[in-house]
Amino acid sequence: MLHIMKLAAALVLATLSTFATVPAAMGAPPAPQGLNPAPPEFYDCTTLGALTLCKGARHEVKVSEEQDLVCGTGQDAFFIHDNGAVDQRFTRWYDANGNLTKRVIEERWTETFWSNPLSGKTLPYTQTDKSTTELTVPGDLDSGVETIVGENLYTDPATHKKVFSSVGRMVFGSDGTPEFLAGQLNFIDAFLYGDWSAYDAMCAALA
Repeated sequence: MLHIMKLAAALVLATLSTFATVPAAMGAPPAPQGLNPAPPEFYDCTTLGALTLCKGARHEVKVSEEQDLVCGTGQDAFFIHDNGAVDQRFTRWYDANGNLTKRVIEERWTETFWSNPLSGKTLPYTQTDKSTTELTVPGDLDSGVETIVGENLYTDPATHKKVFSSVGRMVFGSDGTPEFLAGQLNFIDAFLYGDWSAYDAMCAALA
């Protein structure tokens, strides 16, 4: 995935939700099957009074994962490959009826770079992002309004100049339509508005 946390993604890290800092009250962990929708197996859940808080973490590594991005034309064309590791933290809040009301996904990417398998060239990048989804209808993921903040910066190792960036804040409605966009969002400019000019310098660095 050019995971739109690498698409949408790419923005400025926001202040963590105050709910994430509230100490959890002691209580028997609720049965996952009683929650709607049930959290993945790697989550741990505790009670907060009548509410339920679930948290999880995951580490993943990508090695030369082909993206749906092509640089160049003809015999010089190549697919960009993604490399790196990501540490993810997940938090979910459920109401007294066991319905999901909010979820947060935080990511930090390390040892990351895009590569051209034909030339062997690489383009290092940094990325941190946070996605917060508020459900307007508890338990219904299709009703979620998503806010993404963070940054995604690509630096040419030869010139040490930034050649591509997505930094800012985005809000998407439950139908996926952008409701608010702020910052320098090269991915959004390309995928939503068809302005691919920002990719020229990035492709040149990998050619």
